[in-house]
Amino acid sequence: MAKNQNPEHTEGPVASAIEEQTAKLPSDIFLWSALGSMAVSLFLQYQGSKNRSLFVGQWAAPFLLLGLYNKIVKLEGHD
Repeated sequence: MAKNQNPEHTEGPVASAIEEQTAKLPSDIFLWSALGSMAVSLFLQYQGSKNRSLFVGQWAAPFLLLGLYNKIVKLEGHD
């Protein structure tokens, strides 16, 4: 784990606590969540619920971003 090279920019206790807990989650959860939201979106589209389909389909990108953040925290650690 690398030390924080810039002591002026440290994380608060809430961010550190969240990162410590989320680092325990396997990264696969976020990938499967993204794929699941795409599958549910496809099903809703097939059922004719276009607005709901678009709403649920937009969850995939945030799940993937959360997975990326989780992976970075696991590799680089937190302050």
